[in-house]
Amino acid sequence: MLASGLITLREGLEAALIVGIVLSVLRRLGHADQARVVWAGVATAVGASVAAGLAIHRLGVAFEGRGEEIFEGATMLLAAVVLTWMIFWMQRQGRQIQTGLEQDVRRATAAGGRGALFALAFIAVVREGIETVLFLTAAAFTATPLQTLLGGALGLAVAVGLGWLAFATGRRLNVRLFFRVTGFLLLLFAAGLVARGVHELQEAALLPTLIEHVWDLNPVLDEGGAIGNLLKALFGYNGNPSLLEVLAYGVYFLVVGAVGFRLGRAEALTVGKEVQA
Repeated sequence: MLASGLITLREGLEAALIVGIVLSVLRRLGHADQARVVWAGVATAVGASVAAGLAIHRLGVAFEGRGEEIFEGATMLLAAVVLTWMIFWMQRQGRQIQTGLEQDVRRATAAGGRGALFALAFIAVVREGIETVLFLTAAAFTATPLQTLLGGALGLAVAVGLGWLAFATGRRLNVRLFFRVTGFLLLLFAAGLVARGVHELQEAALLPTLIEHVWDLNPVLDEGGAIGNLLKALFGYNGNPSLLEVLAYGVYFLVVGAVGFRLGRAEALTVGKEVQA
């Protein structure tokens, strides 16, 4: 539940901020009447994302036994790849999102066509929607469908509320701090997805086990208990992992974490130079 809530909170807030920026620019340019075009693009993007979610769900239901294990493992690994790309992209491009969107809105309104404005809102939101669907599908493998839906709905509601508050009051949220904290949590979540994906592919006999159980912490912290289930859903906790799972988790976290740290430092240096200039 917390994993799906974290995913929809981050993705939903990003989408809400994008929509808020577009509407703010339209209002400043005196084209507030075109807000309905933006909302039409948002609604269409949401519908497309829901349709994609249902299609992925039906595809997963169609598999049984070994095919189901392969599908779950592949979905988890794909979600981890997309999640990693999203974290890196936000670190490198986060400061330029607002400037780029403002330029796109100005070009769309100057052209006079509503199709460009609709497409801008649709593409911006559907990207977040498809990512969310993929992440929730992967998260659902370690939680019940009800927990995934409740957590996702709660995170989305909070994201919409924060986005509306920022737009209505004109106050600026500390977006950089928010994405930095959630980025670290999602890094742990993605590492867990990698380990769980490896586990599923081992169950399907596509990957070697090497050492079946490196340790067994279940007598101390049972992965089937309340806390164990929570850690499993959030960070991929496994009380008795195989050696390959441990290696996959550790290598992913160290490599991706190191790259993310370097990107963060480069971003901080860039900001510092701009302030001094």
